[in-house]
Amino acid sequence: MRKPIVAGNWKMNLLIDDAVGLVNALKPALKNVTTVDMVVCPTFPALYPVGRALEGSPICLGAQNSYVKPEGAYTGETSPQMLLDVSCTWTIVGHSERRKYFQESDAFLNEKLRFALDAGLNVMFCIGETLEEREAGNMKAVLERQVSKGLVGLEAPDFDKLTVAYEPVWAIGTGVTATPEQAGEAHVFVRGLIAKQFGDALAQGLRIQYGGSVKSGNAAELMAQPDVDGALVGGAALKADEFIAIVKAAL
Repeated sequence: MRKPIVAGNWKMNLLIDDAVGLVNALKPALKNVTTVDMVVCPTFPALYPVGRALEGSPICLGAQNSYVKPEGAYTGETSPQMLLDVSCTWTIVGHSERRKYFQESDAFLNEKLRFALDAGLNVMFCIGETLEEREAGNMKAVLERQVSKGLVGLEAPDFDKLTVAYEPVWAIGTGVTATPEQAGEAHVFVRGLIAKQFGDALAQGLRIQYGGSVKSGNAAELMAQPDVDGALVGGAALKADEFIAIVKAAL
């Protein structure tokens, strides 16, 4: 049985006091949760104070991005080693907004993924098709490209630290959510791609979480799909009661 994972991607939201206030609101309600992995991913300036606020909590700290070098003349970037130094145990790699706005290629994201894993971080690796790609009948081709090129070179031990996040781009921040059946179909397809590339045993053990307008009202139905192993939550993760309800839906 794959342990569910519920992560909150706060994106470029919340100043430090608000970020710390949010985790302080989450902690009492989630302090006894042990059967769901929980992660919050605040902005870079808030990582250290949020990490301090999470001490003693089962909620893990994650970053929204990481770079492919440990240090050096790379102005504006943050290495996995620096993330570990502020108590991060997770990072997101390959979010559709990084792919779109920062033109991060499949090859570069593979480099990021492998570097973060080698450094010791757990990684949520995002994949997903745009509305245009889905309507053109290219969803499967896009996912196959993103999986095959994005995960190339991984070895069996890497899968202990990897979660794949299927996020249909047309459902991120739009209020439109993939139906449970659409999400389930995509997750089955992705798991099959990974089985083809790495073998059935690794594919069956891998967690694939869903992201895209997840909220308390649809979380339980989405995660009831056999191949949906949790959620990567955007806007709803900025509200304590919503995130708590989504975690409880995963129990």
